[in-house]
Amino acid sequence: MSEPLLNRRAAIAAVLMASVAVAGQAMVPTKKLSALRGPFKLADLVPESFADWKVDPRATGGVVNPQTEDMLNRLYSQVLDRVYVDSAGNRVMVSIAYGDDQSDESMQMHYPEVCYPAQGFQLKSNVRGEVTVPGGTVLVKRLETQFGGVRFEPVTYWMVIGDQQSNTVWQRKLSEIRHGLKGEIIDGLLFRVSSIDRNSAAAFDLQARFISQLVGAMSAPARRQLVGLG
Repeated sequence: MSEPLLNRRAAIAAVLMASVAVAGQAMVPTKKLSALRGPFKLADLVPESFADWKVDPRATGGVVNPQTEDMLNRLYSQVLDRVYVDSAGNRVMVSIAYGDDQSDESMQMHYPEVCYPAQGFQLKSNVRGEVTVPGGTVLVKRLETQFGGVRFEPVTYWMVIGDQQSNTVWQRKLSEIRHGLKGEIIDGLLFRVSSIDRNSAAAFDLQARFISQLVGAMSAPARRQLVGLG
């Protein structure tokens, strides 16, 4: 092979390598999506009363978080726990955890199907589902959890990564790539709804009704941030 041809190929290779390096640098996220959103409080985005539901001010210790307090403080920027009750006496527990930086694997949100067993719960089932709400559909996961023979807690939850719903690893990666191309460091939110009930089917029906009514009572900005709709 002639020397000019070798030099030309070497030059092309050098240009390609430089282009990849520049592109890679350009894709390094530098702006936190949380900063672009502006300051907010979860408590302000979630109504305390709606439809036939209201926060039970007497409820203490009802919401069990399947993560240690130290883990919660390390992973999340904000956590909101509430217990709602309706006129029929039905009780639903809500736990929302928000993390402003999901780019570091060590700081990413932990899935309930992992956290519950880690805290001594049995995971009886784990299935994907959908909940129809005003303005769209929420992609959820439904878990049946049990602690000993005393606490039967069906759970419905969803996650929002960046600005879209994400209940699979693939959906999460797509959101990371899309925001990464814009130089944005993604945030993430886990919205968990549960109740104490041995009848899981009835519990999931109650939770679906609760979720639909709650989302319907949210403002448009809250629906975008907490549900990934709009």
